[in-house]
Amino acid sequence: MQTKRTIFPNRVLPYLLLTPQMLITLIFFIWPAGQAVKSSFEREDPFGFKTQFIWFQNYTKLFADPSYLNSVGRTAVFAVSVTVISMSVSLLLAIAVNRLLRTGRIYTTLLVWPYAVAPVVAGILWWFMFNPSIGILPYLLSFAGIDWNHRVNAGNAMTLIVLASSWKQISYNFLFFVAGLQSVPQSLSEAAAIDGAGPFKRFWTIIFPLLSPTTFFLMIVNINYAMFDTFGTIDATTSGGPAQSTNILVYKVYSDGFLGLNIGSSSAQSVLLMGIVIVLTVIQFRWVERRVQY
Repeated sequence: MQTKRTIFPNRVLPYLLLTPQMLITLIFFIWPAGQAVKSSFEREDPFGFKTQFIWFQNYTKLFADPSYLNSVGRTAVFAVSVTVISMSVSLLLAIAVNRLLRTGRIYTTLLVWPYAVAPVVAGILWWFMFNPSIGILPYLLSFAGIDWNHRVNAGNAMTLIVLASSWKQISYNFLFFVAGLQSVPQSLSEAAAIDGAGPFKRFWTIIFPLLSPTTFFLMIVNINYAMFDTFGTIDATTSGGPAQSTNILVYKVYSDGFLGLNIGSSSAQSVLLMGIVIVLTVIQFRWVERRVQY
């Protein structure tokens, strides 16, 4: 069997086709990343009139700063919570929708809508629902003896941003899980049912292993989402408070750089955040992918 190959008679054409994407990557990623690395080795006054090269002082100060180390711990708790909750709920919803043959498309369309909501809008929506003064949920929680006030309670504030961020990501995970479930051959489940395997055993031993590529992909995407794309949600709900209890790394970069005007420290934090995400991604591809069954 002969394989068809695409041949470009003009050697310049492939480079012309790649040029727009390369320019976008260079302008919006490579150049800003390079500027952040450069600024992380400098001390700059708030007005940008004077810059001094100070080598690794910004990094050494960060590792000696208790507030930054606490922010790293809060980020780990936040990222793990968002990833576990959003993927678990979306998998349950995908299983439920996959059982609905006729109305599955309708439910899929309804469940996808939250993904179209901007992070800031999602944050404001949850802020209104959990507002201690005008929100309906604190009023309902009061009947259960729960005094909700995320303005002064650090645990309530962390719970709020985890729920808001997870809700925003459930739709994205749901789409991939539904596609993965629909690609699993029905004959495998039917054969296991004939052999006497119950619904839970069929899912855990047959369906879930076949979903491992999708689960692995979504785990990487969700961790990156929790690290980078939750800034708008946090800014709209808690703004890093109370007492910096929800000031995770991505928001601390903003608060120190744009509010505190400490550009050097903010750049060093952004470089470290990017490095943390790269290391986590490499670890997942190096060790976690071994358990993935393609």
